[in-house]
Amino acid sequence: MASHLRVRRIDDEGLELLVLGDQPVDVCVDGRRIWTFWSRRDTVPVPAAARAGRWPARTAPWPGPLRRHLDGRARITVRASATGAVYHDGEVALGSGEGRIDVRNENGVELGIDKSGRLVPTFAGRSSDDIGALMDATEAVLGALRRAGLEPFLAYGTLLGAVREGAVLGHDSDADLGYLSGYTDPVDVARESFRVQRLLAAEGWPITRYSGAAFKIEVTEADVTRGLDVFGGFLDAGRLYLMGEIGTPFERSWILPLGSATLEGRSMPVPARPEKLLEATYGPGWRVPDPAFQFTTPDRTVRALNDWFRGTQPGIRHWERRASIMSDKPVRQRPSGLARLVHDSAVELDAEVLDVGAGRGADSLWLARQGLTVTAYDYVLRGLEPALEQAREDGVELTGRHLNLTEWRSVLAEGARLAHAPRPRVVMAQHVVDATSGVGRESLARLCSMALRSGGRLHAEFHAFDGTGAKPADVDDLDAVEDRESGPERAARTGSDWPDWLVGRPRLEELAELLRRAGARKLDVAHADLDGRPVVQVMGEW
Repeated sequence: MASHLRVRRIDDEGLELLVLGDQPVDVCVDGRRIWTFWSRRDTVPVPAAARAGRWPARTAPWPGPLRRHLDGRARITVRASATGAVYHDGEVALGSGEGRIDVRNENGVELGIDKSGRLVPTFAGRSSDDIGALMDATEAVLGALRRAGLEPFLAYGTLLGAVREGAVLGHDSDADLGYLSGYTDPVDVARESFRVQRLLAAEGWPITRYSGAAFKIEVTEADVTRGLDVFGGFLDAGRLYLMGEIGTPFERSWILPLGSATLEGRSMPVPARPEKLLEATYGPGWRVPDPAFQFTTPDRTVRALNDWFRGTQPGIRHWERRASIMSDKPVRQRPSGLARLVHDSAVELDAEVLDVGAGRGADSLWLARQGLTVTAYDYVLRGLEPALEQAREDGVELTGRHLNLTEWRSVLAEGARLAHAPRPRVVMAQHVVDATSGVGRESLARLCSMALRSGGRLHAEFHAFDGTGAKPADVDDLDAVEDRESGPERAARTGSDWPDWLVGRPRLEELAELLRRAGARKLDVAHADLDGRPVVQVMGEW
């Protein structure tokens, strides 16, 4: 079906369109692209009763992170990404309608929505000096990877920009590198990746690991810190697997020996046949710009990469998106009821507090402000940053640490650290039991057994299920399904009355047995109501 589009209305809720077909559409504010969406894939139908005429009408809601900037007036241009055809170009008043809309961060850096739905400093708003600083950092990382024994090359969006445009993609917000391992066994590929990480960390590079074969190096481009992603790949039985989206028939000669391409005026390493990797990544239409491109990775590839490398980070994309969406919202000031119980226990025992699954850290911050020593643990530390910054300003003792309850490496290392510094502790776990898998619940019990050996308590609160009535599906890896679901589809999977972060089917008797085996001498159980949903509060004493 041919794509036709008319803009019917632009208001505080978003754009209402009359649509036939599907195509990527840019939204520009005063001439600068800030958001791209697909006219059907990323929109919702307008009910028939509210439609004007017989043409299908759809609404494209403003992305959550963008909404707080949309207060004032601006020239809004809506255009086709591929052809530049303009569907709307005119002055629009949003919010109060006073002043000019300016989508920037607190440092004055221009922002845009990237392909992951994050509001970030995209390359389009950066100066040539800024991009030059990024190229300097990229070359430095390439050199570090070579010193570690790899042959790195540009990958994903960075490769696409070099081959198609000779420049970084304006709508992109990070840089991507790949390498082809000499190993063919996933275990050896993962071991190599960790070895390379250790070597780079010894050189002083700040690194965050994504999976067993991919990690992020933080690099600074002028006043912006970006992630430079390093994806490991390998060949096996005539197929190339490259973290995190590629599993396809491929020939070694299409990558090695490496060739070169010009990116921002500099020669950069690329695969010998870069068009082959780009087609495997973006499909045969890779030459046509699509700032809203989304991967449709085959289930076979998703399962393989999860089993080999990603199985220890279930749901990471969901939690990263959640942290990104919530990052601009103020930290809640009032403590939860569970935090008050934790406070009383910590004062009674003269104990430090370990807030596991701290989220945005509101309770952690409140507890620290009461004079307690608090460590806030979370799967995604980005959400804790506002609370940690506030704690520094207040001069209170609040520390943030990463913890992945589905990875024994993370749990045992942190548990050993705590066991080697014995003291009374109180562990707080608010909606952790029901936001992690069975493995995660076992890990929580194991962490308590190591952290509370000198005495202390666990205070946990969660939704529990007894096997009767509606309950969410038991999903141990959201990443395998969430990127293929719309909001309504996810609601249908979890149950419309339940939060979207709910995972598994935690049962009180199973948790109690885990805690007893972990050394809990006493368990007290209370039932309560939270926002109209029943919750269970468990206090375990060591």
